[in-house]
Amino acid sequence: MTQRSSKRAPKSTIGTVTREEDAYIRSLLIHEDNDILVFSKPSGLAVQGGSGVKVDLDRLLWAFANRKGRRPKLVHRLDRDTSGVIVVAKTTPAAAHLSEQFAARTTQKTYLAIVSGVPDTIEGVITVPLLRVVSAGIDLVRAAMDGEAEAMGARTDWRLLSSGPKATVLEVSPHSGRLHQIRAHLAHIGHPILGDMKYGGISSLGTTLVPRLMLHAQALSLVHPATGNSVQFHVDMPKDMAELIEKLGT
Repeated sequence: MTQRSSKRAPKSTIGTVTREEDAYIRSLLIHEDNDILVFSKPSGLAVQGGSGVKVDLDRLLWAFANRKGRRPKLVHRLDRDTSGVIVVAKTTPAAAHLSEQFAARTTQKTYLAIVSGVPDTIEGVITVPLLRVVSAGIDLVRAAMDGEAEAMGARTDWRLLSSGPKATVLEVSPHSGRLHQIRAHLAHIGHPILGDMKYGGISSLGTTLVPRLMLHAQALSLVHPATGNSVQFHVDMPKDMAELIEKLGT
């Protein structure tokens, strides 16, 4: 007869946040209902923890834990240096519904990017497949060559909003959710995002410094998991991007 251990399995650890962290995450909240939370994520806030990450959105979600000690669930990601709209599920059914939408690519995402140079046309579509690679321990993607195994299909639409002598503001809509898709695609066509050191972006134009990756998730449209209605959430261009545009005359 197998003898059962008298030790009980440890309960799931319930996280806590400080009063300052609670106030901080709530200051980023732009929408809340019974099923979802929507935040305006600033550049520099990691979505999940990792090497060198001291504060991340996922941990801060303990501020919204329910009476059973369950926190809201992430259903999509933004790069750490990307600012903008991010939605979180408050319930398990909402998480499943939203995750299915993101997996099926039925959500609509609109980004703003400040890129180097000026495109020859006012709009375009990039459909170059992407391949995941690891460089110096960092996950990246690159344009795949014909016949390369594991290449992932990807489509990015863009249109020109304004331009100056050395830089351009683009509205960008990814139709697939590949790692670093917008960043790699824009670099591939010769217009890397300013401040994107991983994909050929530059940190200054003349004497004008670029403070960070100039990419902003401006709008997100999806079907609300409870009502079934289409909803859109919007976050205005952040101050640092607006100031850079003004400095560059873009």
